Amino acid sequence: MAEDKKGKKPHKNKPTSKKYAHYKISGDKLSKDRNCPRCGAGVFLAQHAGRLHCGKCGYTEFSKK
Repeated sequence: MAEDKKGKKPHKNKPTSKKYAHYKISGDKLSKDRNCPRCGAGVFLAQHAGRLHCGKCGYTEFSKK
């Protein structure tokens, strides 16, 4: 039989969230990127060439040319 491994799993370093990159401050005005209409606030749409995409639910908006 193969040896059973039990106990704690080793810790894996994961990259931290970079939600601060979605917010812009200009003077006293705070602006932020578009949120996903399906997922709600806190889930931002990624900006690709010609489209906005949600990585959580797959929602996509295509920009008009």
